[in-house]
Amino acid sequence: MIQLLVLHGPNLNLFGRREPHIYGSTTLAEIDARLRQLAEELGVGLEIFQSNHEGALVDRLHERIDSVAGALVNPAGLTQHGVPLHDAIKAMPFPVIEVHMTNIAAREAWRAHSIIASAVRGTVQGLGWRSYTAALRALAEMAGETAANGPRS
Repeated sequence: MIQLLVLHGPNLNLFGRREPHIYGSTTLAEIDARLRQLAEELGVGLEIFQSNHEGALVDRLHERIDSVAGALVNPAGLTQHGVPLHDAIKAMPFPVIEVHMTNIAAREAWRAHSIIASAVRGTVQGLGWRSYTAALRALAEMAGETAANGPRS
């Protein structure tokens, strides 16, 4: 079974409580439950990890470099300045998709630029919690194609 990794960055454990007028009322636990259910439907394994510390996210990528076929990453506040996370993502031999609940390009000007974007295969944003499920569907397809046919873009 193909294994995939989901990384949630700083403060995302506060989804549902933090600025619900921006992020909605869906909690991180609810997002994770939706992802687990979808992973089961797609026939893929899923590991989910959240940390408020960039090094912990980097460590998890390093630890899973040979055991997962792809990753979803919501870098949260690391989007604009997480150079170590960017570099770790670039080192991964599998596809990584950046995920954001909001459309960062439509928010404050300083949020619009993601340094993570140049390290990932693609970005899904602005769909609320559905950004995660849309990204998981795409990642599962990409990982499945890679497993069957070798690397593709």
